[in-house]
Amino acid sequence: MKTIILCGGYGTRMKEETEFKPKPLVEVGGKPILWHIMKIYAHYGFNEFVLALGYKGEMIKDYFMRLKPRVDDFTLDTSKNEIFFHSGTNEDFKVTFAETGLDSLTGERILRVKKYIPENQFMLTYGDGVADIHIGELVRFHTAQRTIGTITGVHPYSKYGLVKVDHEKNRVIAFEQKPLMFDYVSGGFIALERAAFDYFDDGPMEEGLKKLAGKNELAVYKHEGFWKAMDTSREVEELNDLWHHERPWAVWKQKP
Repeated sequence: MKTIILCGGYGTRMKEETEFKPKPLVEVGGKPILWHIMKIYAHYGFNEFVLALGYKGEMIKDYFMRLKPRVDDFTLDTSKNEIFFHSGTNEDFKVTFAETGLDSLTGERILRVKKYIPENQFMLTYGDGVADIHIGELVRFHTAQRTIGTITGVHPYSKYGLVKVDHEKNRVIAFEQKPLMFDYVSGGFIALERAAFDYFDDGPMEEGLKKLAGKNELAVYKHEGFWKAMDTSREVEELNDLWHHERPWAVWKQKP
């Protein structure tokens, strides 16, 4: 079962990070956020990926082409131009790199990689969000729903601090700094049937999901655990701080 990862956007809201690299290569804990996302899927046995590339896609290709020398010890025999790798720590990823256009919207990117998805089921996610989600449970839930699609509902943190008010006295009782919200938003980590391709067009991916919802063909898998997206440079800092102290999304490091 393959996973499409949307990697083509400009990342304009964090221009200081993305001016010279694509957003999926922005680093958290010394590794691209894209690597973290792929590790989550691979931990549950879903290690085949289709990367829908666009802005600076060649840099993403180059990163993975050079991945083994980055992480493994090796000996170079310059007289024979041969390399011997001493360890087997290379990541177990099978990656298809698909150029989907510089200015394509997400729906068009999905349609352009359709030819690489022959299976009846596939997954789809963004290239900038991590969670401690159990991918296997997501797939089982989706299959049991018998819908064309399933999104993952997550609780975001408010971007603003909230003010608690005594409305009778018009007084501030307390401040609550960026609390966890009770409502759900779509956090990526989407499971789909092949029939979903018929609902996408060259516009935003969300329009296709709305069409599925209108046909009662979109379920929601409620994830009550950790989730965080990387939309701003501040959130890059927050994710790096979390990595150095808690690593809540590193399911591949957790004990069974």
